[in-house]
Amino acid sequence: MNILPGNLRFGAGQPIKRLEDQRLLTGKGQFIDDKPAEGALWLHVLRSPHAHAKIVSIDTKPATDMPGVEAVFTGEDLIKDDVGTIPTLAIFKRPDGSPMTVPPRRLLAHEVVRFAGEPIAAVIASSRALAQEAAEAIAVEYEVLPAVVDPLEALKPGAPVVWPQAPDNVVASMSYGDAAKVEEAFAKAAHTVSLDLVSQRLVPSAMEPRSTIAEVDKKSGRLTLYVQSQTPGSTRDVLAEAVLKRPKDSVRVLVGDIGGGFGQKTNVYPEDGIVAYAAVKLARKIRWRGDRTDDFVGGTHGRDLTSTGEFALDEKGRVLAYRVRSVGGTGAYMSGTANIIPLVLGPFVQTGVYDLPLVHFEVKTVITNTAPVGAYRGAGRPEAVFIVERLFDAAARKIGMDPRAIRKANYIKPSQLPYTNAVGQVYDSGAFAHMLDRAAKLADWDGFNARKRAAKKKGLLYGRGLTSYIEWTGGRAHTEKVSLHATAEGRVILHSGTMAMGQGLQTTYTQMISESLGIPLDKIDVVQGDTDLATGFGSVGSRSLFVGGTAVAVSANDMITKAREKASNLLETSVEDIEYRDGFLTVVGTDRRISLFDIAKKEGGARLSVDSEGEVDGPSWPNGTHICEVEIDPETGESRVVRYTTVDDVGVAVNPMLVTGQIHGGVAQGIGQALYEGVAYDAEGQILTASYQDYCIPRAADIPPITVTLDDSAPCRTNPLGSKGCGESGAIGGPPCVTNGVMDALSELGITQLNTPLTPQKIWKAIQDARAASA
Repeated sequence: MNILPGNLRFGAGQPIKRLEDQRLLTGKGQFIDDKPAEGALWLHVLRSPHAHAKIVSIDTKPATDMPGVEAVFTGEDLIKDDVGTIPTLAIFKRPDGSPMTVPPRRLLAHEVVRFAGEPIAAVIASSRALAQEAAEAIAVEYEVLPAVVDPLEALKPGAPVVWPQAPDNVVASMSYGDAAKVEEAFAKAAHTVSLDLVSQRLVPSAMEPRSTIAEVDKKSGRLTLYVQSQTPGSTRDVLAEAVLKRPKDSVRVLVGDIGGGFGQKTNVYPEDGIVAYAAVKLARKIRWRGDRTDDFVGGTHGRDLTSTGEFALDEKGRVLAYRVRSVGGTGAYMSGTANIIPLVLGPFVQTGVYDLPLVHFEVKTVITNTAPVGAYRGAGRPEAVFIVERLFDAAARKIGMDPRAIRKANYIKPSQLPYTNAVGQVYDSGAFAHMLDRAAKLADWDGFNARKRAAKKKGLLYGRGLTSYIEWTGGRAHTEKVSLHATAEGRVILHSGTMAMGQGLQTTYTQMISESLGIPLDKIDVVQGDTDLATGFGSVGSRSLFVGGTAVAVSANDMITKAREKASNLLETSVEDIEYRDGFLTVVGTDRRISLFDIAKKEGGARLSVDSEGEVDGPSWPNGTHICEVEIDPETGESRVVRYTTVDDVGVAVNPMLVTGQIHGGVAQGIGQALYEGVAYDAEGQILTASYQDYCIPRAADIPPITVTLDDSAPCRTNPLGSKGCGESGAIGGPPCVTNGVMDALSELGITQLNTPLTPQKIWKAIQDARAASA
């Protein structure tokens, strides 16, 4: 595909400040809680205190008798009203070849609860406080059952069974590569290295907790759902067709501003369905506002992958074979991506930017009595890249090689591109060794030893982390539809099915349209989050710009083409003689012209409109190199990232400033994963990290200055913009980079492996054990 055709000019490389920020920073945002509450009833969800139990009885009468309580619903009520379940993609097989089987995800639990925090009843009342009080009056009798929370424990014979149809707790499995050939390579290898690795459970920490409002139009009977959703179109379809069992055109989903998504807001949640059901049932406006604990116990978590990774290498550090065995926890119910993430998305990038054709990957997904696992920034790619990058550092240390040298010995070379990796994914472009060389120079690689000596004088351990990452983007949805309108009032309006949640899409799309049509930025409106206007795939998998932006570029071209046709009729000349520039259609060589907006005045509805579809040839593969330096106080175990440098290949960046911000945010989350964050359950299935009092995320003081350099030397060849995704890159490169830095600092004490999060307590204990062993 040609990169940047001349008729797709969109001002690439212009660091225009975010247009959204004036509105958002002055309190004019339109988040769910900004919607007027007049006339609305409030919903509160009663959650199970047990991780696994039979529901013997539910007595709702004490709640329904309270003044101001309009209704109380249980799982039995919803079954009587034929309310459906949230669907799961049952597309995988169990190890024996039988179809995967999972418990149905009901809006309210019926007969059995399978994780602490599962909704079991919903109270509708005149105020939020009253709904909460009434929920506490509901009497529920449980028969507590044994629970299992660790996926590895769930695999053991005799473990508690979460779902009877899967008596071994295995949901599904996948295998890639040639086990026999890999075994042969390991038997002949000069060196082998093996690590047991964990990408621990994380809680997505968006600034805005989940919230939902629903109301039914009394005249039309249409249901309107106001919800935070990265995928408004699929939210509408699932809610209408699967849950409420009504035509999808009878439901309108509206999404305003979203205070952060990070993948967690791609699902339809039970609370969304209950709010919608109650609005229809009671013919009233219903609203629910989750608090932070609702997200901790009732939202989806991220990661939860336990792996053993192994390299077989020759004398020069060339990897001969690569073997990984992984177990992915899904939680008690399947989110839409619970199985896809570990079984497919992780393996897609598990060989990283390296030429590793001989592999054997085995992955199982396992059900446990815990909150469901779903998409979280990177979704499978951080876990997979973590494995290969930790192994390269461990191998370099064992062989005695420079960490750059061992990577260079294994990089995919430019002459090999396009390159098909071991699981059949095609990398279209990249300059991996170049990225490393550039990052090393910018990070002052050669000055590291002096900084390490200076740290040692202060009594600190000092280490350096290196990671080369690659990301698969696109969500397997390679088309996106938009509509573009020029109005008689002199404005251009874009309707898109992608969804802004902090990335700056309004700015990027406005920038593209402005440059393509020659229309001032302040005359352009970008409208998203309305399923009556656009129902694209949405914003997941870093696809908004390279797929959604392609559609925007196509729509601008289509608008010019249509305007030229209209102008040729109005100006009575051939289309070939009409030239478009800066909002005017002119007869070449004359002063006869008509504006785009005057043409719109003559159209039905007083607007000139085009419906366009953008299509890309395949996924994009953003990649890059991260280098960090970490200091550790051996007396406290506290570690601190003090330098962080990245060189990132996002292809052609429409707005480098926005890309840099995305990488900053991803790196911050990567530092959180490496050093601070981790969900903990006790043996009975009680979550021990249900608020920020117990779950640690990095604060501003924990994040070092991050130097980001964008490198466009290898533009994407699967879309006409030359752009690659960027939203998840920092969260993919960050965790292994920081972990490698900590382990490098600890290596002088003989400590070779610790699992994340690398908390002060964990590091301090490892240091004490190492000192005791050497005494």
